[in-house]
Amino acid sequence: MHHARGLRRRLALLLAVLVVLLGPAATGCGREGSPPVKGPQPEDLPDYHVATGFQLPDSRTWERARKRGRLVIGVKEDQPYLGEKDPASGRYSGFDIEIAKMLAASLGFDPDRQIEFRTVASANRETALQNGQIDYYVGTYTINDNRKKQVGFAGPYYLAGQSLLVRKDEKDIHGPGDLKGKKVCSAAGSTPLQRMQKEHPEAVLVSYDTYSVCVDNLLTYQVDAVTTDDTILLGYAAKVPDELKVVGKPFSTEPYGIGVPRGDTALRLALDDALAEHEKNGDWKKAYDATLGLSGNPAPKPPAIDRYPAS
Repeated sequence: MHHARGLRRRLALLLAVLVVLLGPAATGCGREGSPPVKGPQPEDLPDYHVATGFQLPDSRTWERARKRGRLVIGVKEDQPYLGEKDPASGRYSGFDIEIAKMLAASLGFDPDRQIEFRTVASANRETALQNGQIDYYVGTYTINDNRKKQVGFAGPYYLAGQSLLVRKDEKDIHGPGDLKGKKVCSAAGSTPLQRMQKEHPEAVLVSYDTYSVCVDNLLTYQVDAVTTDDTILLGYAAKVPDELKVVGKPFSTEPYGIGVPRGDTALRLALDDALAEHEKNGDWKKAYDATLGLSGNPAPKPPAIDRYPAS
């Protein structure tokens, strides 16, 4: 009887966690009565000093934004504590959003009044930058040589890597070497899933369309781990740090950069300067602590900025 009561309590807790974690997805399509998206507390976020008299005449993108009176920044809207949009208020929050805001301030734009965030899906990032639909993009955007043929990259501002999310009470999984016979979930068609298939065939792989379904299955003991970029996993852990944790060292290298229109070297280098400034003055760490840091994982050292020459 006591065991049954304990099981009922645990199931009730898990249900409550899932409602918070999945937000509108748990109750339909964000209809009235859906729980609000849990996000960083505004009082814990940095205040960014807006540069006065800043000029960047060599950047067509900056000049266009100046005439428009605001920056249009491409972001994600479905990644907890990275880039997430509250369907009720329309407000964006997360670490990537803070990176976007601190850089805007250094370019002379008030983050509270002169930014328009625009959700752009991963598949459309290059097109949006090439067509001038956005001025720059901050959203778990891995820098690689193939993408550099289409867009420019400032940064990197974070060195991500594939990692593992497990339940807080998990004692046996400390890294990818502990996955023999374990059920591991990732998104269908994703690079992390393909890497697991190739490098860790000893794991029992499960895939779904979204990571939120993987996390749902992790919380209900249907899978043993979820794998993708550690930033995405840290975001889920930050939502329920008493239930989930990220373990082990990352086993891939994913340098996240700020995407800019290719050929706008002036903007790219100005963003590099801004990023260096905010890393030095503590804004970067404070933004991490208020977002991904809520997972319980301390802020890493920011990666070296790559000021590659114009091609």
